[in-house]
Amino acid sequence: MIFRTIIEDIRAIYRNDPAVKNIEFILYPGLQAILVHRLIHPLNNIGIPFIPRLISQIARFFTGVEIHPGANIGKGFFIDHGAGIVIGETAEIGENCVLFHNVTLGGTGKHGGKRHPTIGNNVFIGTGAILLGPITVGNNVRIGANTFLYMVDIPDNATVVGTPGQIVRLNGQNVDIKPSDTIVPQETQV
Repeated sequence: MIFRTIIEDIRAIYRNDPAVKNIEFILYPGLQAILVHRLIHPLNNIGIPFIPRLISQIARFFTGVEIHPGANIGKGFFIDHGAGIVIGETAEIGENCVLFHNVTLGGTGKHGGKRHPTIGNNVFIGTGAILLGPITVGNNVRIGANTFLYMVDIPDNATVVGTPGQIVRLNGQNVDIKPSDTIVPQETQV
């Protein structure tokens, strides 16, 4: 099972990075970080204390990618350029997702239990995007560079850009937005 998932992660590199040549993918910090995560996530799930977190911090030191051992990440995951990625403990990421550098899937500090985003399948998250809170991002979503989403759910097949994030495309159709239009945050649960 874990071997097949790792193979899909390697295939994702070839699908998403036109610059990859031969086996240089083994040098990618994003792949190195996800490989470590794939090995320590089961240890975290069976309740082994301290060791998974220690290993994740060592991986963070070497790769610049911080993935909490508790995060659930689907196969075919690709991190391009790695540095500055933060994926929180209760984050869930579907299959065939792409994250660029400086993406944060973080918490707000106001929630217990599920505190981090849930990302659907086939989601692209651009450089510097920040997604905070227990939000849900649907399948086939594209989130532009430097987009900020705080406590807002995004439907399937949407393109979101800006700070705060605004849906500009939905189900293949452009969405007309005015400067005063913004996505309405969900209720904050304390």
